[in-house]
Amino acid sequence: MKLFEDKISSAASRVRIALALKGLDVERETIGILGADAINRKPEYLQVNPQGLVPALLTDEGVLLTQSLAIIEYLDERYREPPLLPGKLEDRAFARTVALAVAADIHPLLPPRVTAHLGSIGLKTEGIADWSRHWIRVGLSAVDELLARRRTGRYAAGDAPSLADICLFPQAVNAERIGLSLDQWPRIAAVMARLREIPAFADNGPAPRT
Repeated sequence: MKLFEDKISSAASRVRIALALKGLDVERETIGILGADAINRKPEYLQVNPQGLVPALLTDEGVLLTQSLAIIEYLDERYREPPLLPGKLEDRAFARTVALAVAADIHPLLPPRVTAHLGSIGLKTEGIADWSRHWIRVGLSAVDELLARRRTGRYAAGDAPSLADICLFPQAVNAERIGLSLDQWPRIAAVMARLREIPAFADNGPAPRT
């Protein structure tokens, strides 16, 4: 398998964490997503992924998969151990709830193409940072409340890391980098403290933007 990624991407970080939890090694190609000359917007990469996004995963059968959650569920179905979704039906749904709260509700407001557009319409650097902090704060506050109502174990959706943790970890790392303390979200902070002890998470978080 071959993973197209950029180390700064939180979506790519999710897939790296899933691969590490499964104990899978893959070929990797860096696709830069920052700056005017970003590789992800060049015709060569658009031939690979028409969305121009990372991550993308080329399977051993030559099938290209895109979107981090779809890739992770493919890996979970193909390589069963350890499972990335809980066994109980309601817990599986909750894990997906947390994952989507991050991947569908927080993350789409924050990637480089969004911040670049905000800059192009006149928002200055600090204004863009305020935008990011606002939407992260709104989103993670809701996730923390979800955990307060439903969390049933040591991690976000049980006593083993799951899809929920895979999505939550990179977003929480980025929240800290933009100046938001996790202390305001005690359930997320508790989960993050445990996840940081797991090499698959600690070694595969998103790299800082430079």
